[in-house]
Parts: sequence; structure tokens; C-alpha cells
Amino acid sequence: MSKERYALSEVRGRDVPLFRNRTPRTADAGIHTQRTRKLRFKMIDTKKIIAAAERHLRDTDMFVVDCTCTAGNEVELLIDSDTSVSIDACAALSRAVEAEFDRDAEDFSLTVASAGIGSELRHPRQYAKLVGSSVEVLLLGGIKILARLDAADDEGLTLSYEEKQAVEGQKRKRLVTVTRTYPFAEIKYTKEYLDFK
Repeated sequence: MSKERYALSEVRGRDVPLFRNRTPRTADAGIHTQRTRKLRFKMIDTKKIIAAAERHLRDTDMFVVDCTCTAGNEVELLIDSDTSVSIDACAALSRAVEAEFDRDAEDFSLTVASAGIGSELRHPRQYAKLVGSSVEVLLLGGIKILARLDAADDEGLTLSYEEKQAVEGQKRKRLVTVTRTYPFAEIKYTKEYLDFK
């Protein structure tokens, strides 16, 4: 270490090394770094990844849920299935998708994972798989509903749940099972609900 670049600091009588870069930072140095970073990492188009994955999943019960890419070209591909997704299926799909791309032209890191339990539902087949099961729905107004999913279509969800309502001739409210339909425009998210009690 050169003495010009680094300095020692004295704290309470003891010599404690404090390594400080004495080279002044300029605004131009930061911009240059950002420009270089932008030139180095050309983001891969996630539509290409999705198309490649869907070609390989065509004859299976698996499907693509979502695909995201960070600025550093770290791609995460989420898949789900009408039955279950194994680790071997994720690894095989990862190898198949990567084989379709020229790694010299497009540098990226691919992670293939199963949409986990408790993650938000995003694909119509995920809703169809959970018909008859318990779900947690958060409405845009902030109301959270724990209900049974009775039906799901392109417009929204039909849910059945218990609600306290005033019954004619009685002083106290009673629990009554209600069935309501909520359009997707009113729903913030829907998740599978697992009761561990």
C-alpha cells in the first residue's frame, strides 16, 4: 500500500488503521462507470426466454408463470404445474432454455424456480388448480378475505366465506355463508391459503 493513497488514523492513543482512498472522486468518474456498465450489460429480452420455455413445456402439464430480469441480466423464470414441479424438471428446463441462446452474444444468468406456496397467483391455470381450495384475497380497498375459491374466469373470482350478518328476529348477528363475485379490477392479489392448525 502506498503512503500517498492511504492514511493511518490515531484514535484514543491507539493506532487504528483507517483505509481511505485519498484520490478525489469527481462526478465524471461516476458517469463514466455508469456508461461502461450500460455498455457491458445489454439486457436480454424476457419474451425470448418465455418463448423458449413455452416451447419446451408444450407437451407437459407445466406452464410459465412469470419471467423477470435485473439490470445485471439475472433472469428468474417462474413455472408452475397442474400437479407438481420437481427440482429435476426445473434443472432440465434451465439447461434447455440456455442451450437456445448464444452465450457469447447474450450474457445472462438464468434461475428456473417453481412458484412457491403462498406466492401470488398470476396465471389462469393457477386459479383453475385451486378451485375448491382456500385462498387469501386482498382487495384494493385493503380488505383481506379468507375464502373458498368456487370459480375463476377471465373477469374475476367467485368466493364463498362466512360473514356476520343481522338476521331478522334475532338480536345478535349470526355467521352466514355468502357467495360473492369480485372482478380482477378490485383485487390486489390472490394467494393459496394454508391453515397449519
